Amino acid sequence: MLTKRGIPVSPGVAIAPAIVLDAEDQPIRRRTVPHSGVNGEVQRLEKALTDATREIETVRDRTAETLGNELSKIFNVHIGMLADPALTTRMRGAIKSERVTAEYAVYNTLRSLALQFKQNESTMVRKMGSDVTDLERRVLKHLIGEARSGLNELDHQAIVVAHDLTPSQTASLDKSKIKALIIDLGGRTSHTAILAHALGIPAIVGLEDITSEVSTGDSLIVDGHRGVVVIDPDAAKLMEYRQEVRRMAAFEDTLDELRDKPAVTRDGTEVILQANIEFPTEVDEAVAKGAVGIGLYRTEFLYLGADVEPSEETQYEAYVDVIRRLGGRPLTIRTLDLGADKVHESVTGSSEYNERNPFLGCRSIRLCLQSLPLFKTQLRAILRASIEGPVKIMFPLISNIMELRQAKMILSDVKEDLEDQGIPYREQIPIGMMIEVPSAAIQAMTFTREVDFFSVGTNDLIQYTVAVDRSNERIANLYSAAHPAVVSLIKEVIRSAQRGKIDVSLCGEMASEPEFTMLLVGLGLRSFSITPPAIPEIKQIIRSVSVDQCRRVARKVSGFDSDREIINYLRDEVVKVMPDLFEGRSFGI
Repeated sequence: MLTKRGIPVSPGVAIAPAIVLDAEDQPIRRRTVPHSGVNGEVQRLEKALTDATREIETVRDRTAETLGNELSKIFNVHIGMLADPALTTRMRGAIKSERVTAEYAVYNTLRSLALQFKQNESTMVRKMGSDVTDLERRVLKHLIGEARSGLNELDHQAIVVAHDLTPSQTASLDKSKIKALIIDLGGRTSHTAILAHALGIPAIVGLEDITSEVSTGDSLIVDGHRGVVVIDPDAAKLMEYRQEVRRMAAFEDTLDELRDKPAVTRDGTEVILQANIEFPTEVDEAVAKGAVGIGLYRTEFLYLGADVEPSEETQYEAYVDVIRRLGGRPLTIRTLDLGADKVHESVTGSSEYNERNPFLGCRSIRLCLQSLPLFKTQLRAILRASIEGPVKIMFPLISNIMELRQAKMILSDVKEDLEDQGIPYREQIPIGMMIEVPSAAIQAMTFTREVDFFSVGTNDLIQYTVAVDRSNERIANLYSAAHPAVVSLIKEVIRSAQRGKIDVSLCGEMASEPEFTMLLVGLGLRSFSITPPAIPEIKQIIRSVSVDQCRRVARKVSGFDSDREIINYLRDEVVKVMPDLFEGRSFGI
């Protein structure tokens, strides 16, 4: 039995045999044809390009129906490449001048282009290498009649193991057969990660050498919550995870009846449970799980899923879609939260943009304040959409008061522009900020005079407080929401919001973890924003405790000086309230 850790990008647990895709396709041998065969090879090429384009259009349209228009735009890039005269002329030229086969011309041309992309310093350009590889496989399939991935003929449930997975491969996966994805390459913002999350398939990327460790047919456990893969698990490990899968399914069934009930403690205190989403289609699941609104709408997918900066109209349509799906429930839209190495070069002004430490660089609100056309376009779209329902605007990664004031001033300028143009918008739109930098948490009282609400983003707050990159598996054990310093900062933010008489919520992953629910309620938190699947579980805990119980837990925690003491104590307290909650969760990994 072997355990591997990677970067979790889509949650869930899967147990199934592996199907390993080759790390690299077999090369196409260089073969020549007689002069009389050149025209025939050109015709074969033209037909393959046409057939491949039609196939991509079908994938694009199917993706639009199932995952939304924004994600389907990934495939417009592929269609554009196949229509690019620079590429097609090179292929035809190779056939005519070198008398090579159509498949070799395609292979050599696209493989060379993919290599150029993958060697580029720009993260965005390197990511396009996967798109070119996708095209190569698709066109070659029409030329030589092979479906190289082996997924089309799959007749059983399996976990896909790959060096990399192209966007069209991911979007075309049959969810009834493919139970999870584990990949050598990739990061949280790769196309594969975005599509896997939208499909609801557990996925782990950045495993580095998983394809060399796994063979087709090997038994696998994929834990998409923790980023853990267990290869050839023993009987005890299989039993633990199978019990966990059954427990999760049974627990969800028992919680279905809670959907329409309020999250109220035993002594009558109401706690608001909202959801975090990335795609408009996730609203339906959130509402079905009992969310009373959306506390965090991440807008990055609009940028990551496109090869150019999304237009104002594109963004407006996406925001209106979410608002209408919510049917009058509140929506909090977070403005763009990306690093400069992850957006199109039209934003940064350079295709060579690279930062030595992007987590401490030009990202999030900093990027927006340096790219005013980008920022104003998004704010215009949000304001225009606000007339459709209750909307709040939230600025991320605020680290000092001047950043916040500058962002608010730009918002005011956009409002004036809309007024001058006679374009309606909701005038009294609440403005908030993310508390995810220690400087903002420490200075929280000052910020209460500037905004209508706080939202504590614990994912970044933890990594900045304890100086741990949350995507680095070598030091993953140091990344802990139970660190006493993190708990102290959250406590101070909640107290400041209460004294300043503004609303405060918590939207990081910490809010979705049941062991922290009693602590957060005890610290005074009355609004959670969490992943939709976690809502019923958190609601059940809240309905099973009193505020006095939670306050005693919070006081006890304040006396501990290590995260291990805190997490063990919190789990013990929750188990007292709900004995079956952590059954099967201690896997010793």
